[in-house]
Amino acid sequence: MSADVELDDVWIKFGEFVAARDVNITIKGGEFFSFLGPSGCGKTTLLRAVSGFLEPSQGEVRIGGQNMQGIGPNKRPTALIFQNLALFPLMTVWENIAFALEVRGVGKAERRKRADELLELIALSDQGDKMVHELSGGQRQRVAIARALAAEPQVLLLDEPLSALDLKLRQHMRTELRAIQQRVGITFIYITHDQGEALTMSDNIAVMREGVIEQVSDGNTVYDHPETSFVASFVGENNLFSGRVTEVSDGFATVDTSEGPMRARNALKNGSPQLSAGDSAYVFVRPESLKFANGHAHDNTIKAHINQQEFEGHFWQVFMDVPGSDKTIKMSMVNDGMELSHATGSEVSLGFAADLAVALPEGPLAAE
Repeated sequence: MSADVELDDVWIKFGEFVAARDVNITIKGGEFFSFLGPSGCGKTTLLRAVSGFLEPSQGEVRIGGQNMQGIGPNKRPTALIFQNLALFPLMTVWENIAFALEVRGVGKAERRKRADELLELIALSDQGDKMVHELSGGQRQRVAIARALAAEPQVLLLDEPLSALDLKLRQHMRTELRAIQQRVGITFIYITHDQGEALTMSDNIAVMREGVIEQVSDGNTVYDHPETSFVASFVGENNLFSGRVTEVSDGFATVDTSEGPMRARNALKNGSPQLSAGDSAYVFVRPESLKFANGHAHDNTIKAHINQQEFEGHFWQVFMDVPGSDKTIKMSMVNDGMELSHATGSEVSLGFAADLAVALPEGPLAAE
């Protein structure tokens, strides 16, 4: 069973410091929802407010339509998985999983039966009698999930649970977590600063900055249609150009930059274009949207000088300077097994389509 989670005009203050402000979100039952943002942006604070470890200074947290004010964490239909997992080292795997049932007074036979069912769910059917230290990092991660599920929560809260794992294991566990969530069907609320985790697993993502939610949408929309300069600069990589809008028409804005005029999508917010002629603006172009012009016509072109090329297996990363500017441009090219057509030191012309770039009002940017 899953439940909706609603945060209605939630503010959280510590003295004069505002950790979260004016948060209004509805997380649908059965959804995998992520709060994404840099350290200190307030995402874990909101998770603590949902779990009951922290009361909002203002506003309501509702789970399944019920106001949670005054209801402690042990009485809420939630379970929380911490970064360090907090498994019990002197218990076997199945005993760890069934601990919540033991606290409730459930008999040993029934506890073992439920633990075995959950071990099968997490693909560790033959590991129940092992001690925790005998498991790999990824296996311990799955045991922590099973232990949380044993309490039959309506909402599972996960506070950066993959942060201690190495890269390959984190990538594997993304798939595992998403598969488990889809099998059990309960609401998952996930806290992360890792864009790859959020984009890979989530139905919807809230991008946060300094206690404020900048944008809420599915991963494709957050990546391809950012609503603020912070979201564009934080989610994925972007080449940034600044200037002033000289013209707006047909959903596009032309921005006069030091690298030349650029035409890009006029970003929408609440269904309306954000830029008008005369506005200061940023133009964001993804590295994968840039191409060598090679004499072909493009909506936008930039003259550049190749100063470095890096091979990453499936991608080539090409870094370029713009003559007369301190701008460094990055272009990502899929490795198709062919040699690159332009050598380091070459003068090149780059092109990109207007609908693959986005123009946004100047505003705060993510730290490098």
